[in-house]
Amino acid sequence: MPKEGNKKDLQKVAFIGKAGLHDHKALIEEAYNYLLKKKKEVYFDENIGELLKQDSEPREELLKKVDLAIVLGGDGTLLQTAQALSNRVVYCYGINFGNVGFLTESTKEKMLAGLKRIISQKFVVDKRSLLRVTVYRNGHKMRTHLALNDAVINQGVKARLIKLRLEMNQRKVSTFEADGLIIATPTGSTGHSLSAGGPIVHPKMDALIVTPICPVSLAQRPIVMPNDRQLKVFVETERDHLEQIAMTIDGQQSFGLEYDDEVKFRKSRRHLYLIRMTGENYYRSLRAKLGWGD
Repeated sequence: MPKEGNKKDLQKVAFIGKAGLHDHKALIEEAYNYLLKKKKEVYFDENIGELLKQDSEPREELLKKVDLAIVLGGDGTLLQTAQALSNRVVYCYGINFGNVGFLTESTKEKMLAGLKRIISQKFVVDKRSLLRVTVYRNGHKMRTHLALNDAVINQGVKARLIKLRLEMNQRKVSTFEADGLIIATPTGSTGHSLSAGGPIVHPKMDALIVTPICPVSLAQRPIVMPNDRQLKVFVETERDHLEQIAMTIDGQQSFGLEYDDEVKFRKSRRHLYLIRMTGENYYRSLRAKLGWGD
């Protein structure tokens, strides 16, 4: 990542957004016109391209070539953006058009003012780790995903306990009989993991959080583990194809798991680079957006 004081040249800019922003079209057009005035190359994903009647490209393609992504939505839109990242360093400026917006930096009312600061290089970069999740079946790689927050394995459609064996670097940690298991990054520690009783972990920590969901044994508690190790989870419960165990990535993508599937978790080489207007104030965000510690 470029060092402070030596930030990327932000020549190519993409607007990435959720659908249904018609009420905010004028505000987005104002930001677009400002970038044109500054002689920036501007691109659009399908949602914003349709809104502004401009040519568009899939997010995955945009993120391979732009320097700055203006992400219009809530945390869900930022999570989708993180999953589409390539190896390129892309700064992401999150604008909250959603609800809580824990990860976003600005409100829609302050979007243009923030954008002017960004073009003037008056910002700091918040580097967040991503989790790489790979599913193997019968020894064959089935799929790979990136997660900013977490990967959740749960019962699927049948509300019965499932058995999951956890290993770290090929050494058994524990076998969980539970409603499920959450593998979270520090960024995701304030999400589903927190609701299931997991700890709040500062996003600068090099850690993974393993949180069982309603385990049979009360002795099985959340575990904070180093993120330079590889975790594996083996599915030891058999279900038919209509009642598969489910895995969900960042609350966005879900798919079925089968008996004896092996899921590998490790820290990705890719990162999400979030733009902040000022220095880090993580605990103020906790107080303001989670109502925590007042």
